[in-house]
Amino acid sequence: QVQLVESGGGSVQAGGSLRLSCAASGSSYVRNCMAWFRQAPGREREGVAAINTSGGSTYYADSVKGRFTISQDNAKNTVYLQMNSLKPEDTAMYYCAARWLVPYGDSWRRESEYKHWGQGTQVTVSS
Repeated sequence: QVQLVESGGGSVQAGGSLRLSCAASGSSYVRNCMAWFRQAPGREREGVAAINTSGGSTYYADSVKGRFTISQDNAKNTVYLQMNSLKPEDTAMYYCAARWLVPYGDSWRRESEYKHWGQGTQVTVSS
């Protein structure tokens, strides 16, 4: 069983920064890929970023490249999402997710392949 607990959300003004954390517990075998997804009201959930927890490769949605950074601290079993230069369109509920299959190409975006999800943390960016 894998448990994922997000934290770090909040309200900031445009241009500000936030760092989200995802603390994982349980089998590391099913956490070869850790990802952040987000869902804004009235919109579908979308992939934001992912990391290969073994090799360290990272993947980003075009909308956040250069502004967001995904990283991990293996000693703490925690994945982070550093979000800089935030925009109002980044406002959403952010979810941490884990899957067994390592990320490759655009495969990390496939929401259906993630069996483990956190409860979400709200990020609100005001203009």
